[in-house]
Amino acid sequence: MTDLTLGAAHRTLRDEVTAELRRRILSGELAQGERLVEDRLAAALGVSRNPVRESIRVLAAEGFVEVVPRLGATVARLSAEEGEELFDVRMAVEGLAARLAARKRTPESARRLRAVLEQAKDAVENGQVERVADLNTAFHLAVGEAAGNAYLHLMMTPMLQRAQWVFSRTASVRGPHSWTEHLGLCEAIVAGDEDEAQARAVAHVAAARRSFLSAIGRTARHPND
Repeated sequence: MTDLTLGAAHRTLRDEVTAELRRRILSGELAQGERLVEDRLAAALGVSRNPVRESIRVLAAEGFVEVVPRLGATVARLSAEEGEELFDVRMAVEGLAARLAARKRTPESARRLRAVLEQAKDAVENGQVERVADLNTAFHLAVGEAAGNAYLHLMMTPMLQRAQWVFSRTASVRGPHSWTEHLGLCEAIVAGDEDEAQARAVAHVAAARRSFLSAIGRTARHPND
């Protein structure tokens, strides 16, 4: 019988455990507010407590976990206010990324964007919600890479990890619409239309904001969103 525990993999355990715990938080398997018990997680993942403890520190730095002295660690809670702040930043950053991606477009960047879109189309059609969320993040990262700006890319990675946490709450509803919006954004980037690419990126984030706020029973702060 094949050992499928993480402890059996010949990789850096802290990174593997961090990735798996992050995945469980993003998917909701580890619910917001849930206590993270090191011994229990270590046993479930087939590792010692040390990589779990180290991973919890990493996830706390990323904002996915809250650590309270003498009380331990819990999955962080994402408030409506934090979600709104994230969307404000996404509008500015992703709008700029799309503009730069259109300006610096190459056949290779176009190929990467289209490849992610094809995978996302299959995931949406097959109802693979978790994979849709992963590919949503992959597409936005691909746009960031196509922008060709190292500082921008450095900002986008942690931002999009948080954005996936938001997207996972609405993926079953947003998936088909998000794919269509991504397709339009990709077309603008490939065409080299900087203004259109930026406008479509901003409109896409605004639509995601409305979907998120609808899911939690809130309305947007900005009437034009």
